[in-house]
Amino acid sequence: MKPIKKITVPKLTSYKKKHRKLVIATAYDATFATLIDQSGVDAILVGDSLGMVIQGHENTIPVTVDDIVYHCRAVARGTQRAHIVGDMPFTANKMSSDKTLEDAARIIQKGHAESVKLEGGAEMAKTISRIVTSGIPVMGHVGMTPQSVHAFGGFKTQGKSAEAQKKIFDDAVAVAEAGAYAVVLEGIPSELAEEITHTVSIPTIGIGAGMHCDGQVLVCYDLLGMYETFRPKFVKQYAQLGMLTKKAVSNFADEVRNGQFPGEEHSTFLEK
Repeated sequence: MKPIKKITVPKLTSYKKKHRKLVIATAYDATFATLIDQSGVDAILVGDSLGMVIQGHENTIPVTVDDIVYHCRAVARGTQRAHIVGDMPFTANKMSSDKTLEDAARIIQKGHAESVKLEGGAEMAKTISRIVTSGIPVMGHVGMTPQSVHAFGGFKTQGKSAEAQKKIFDDAVAVAEAGAYAVVLEGIPSELAEEITHTVSIPTIGIGAGMHCDGQVLVCYDLLGMYETFRPKFVKQYAQLGMLTKKAVSNFADEVRNGQFPGEEHSTFLEK
């Protein structure tokens, strides 16, 4: 059996020239990481979205570096092929560049991620450059940055005015020039995402940014249909696992209560 080749940053960046779409999904534990890795995605993002889908918070702000490190380690144990990206949480992004570099190093060294994702545009360019210079690959993130949810007044599409569009465009360019190997474009008009994609030399990863990006990322719980009521416009559900899970657990409960489970085939007996 041939050894499984890890997907590296140079391989990911080469996709843009080859016009090959880059596919990323989130994962937060070893079980999901194994399944998603075996499905053939290019990268797995251990996103600070875990604050909402795992921890039950209303936004991503409470997530800590320790949380990201913990979940990165779990994902790394379940991943053989896909590139692993560890998200830099709110507490890391808003600190000094020294502290941010230290946190990025922890996510790589202790969490076994292979790159980090950092929210912010031009204002984070120097920090991105410093992290990249230290030998840690950085994926940028501009547009609707969830860690700025309070500043935005909620999870809202950004870039609706000409001024806002220019700001996001300049942010993406600044992130690319700072040395990021890719940039997430979240919650922006498709036309703006297309312009950015044609301008920057690095791959653009869309989430709610239309069809012209070099790749796409979705939260695994969203694409698997784990939530029946929460369904943003940019999400396509490829399964309805939330409904199937409730049905399966309900069947289990019914069989336990009526004595169907466990049966003889699920039991061990003394030898006669």
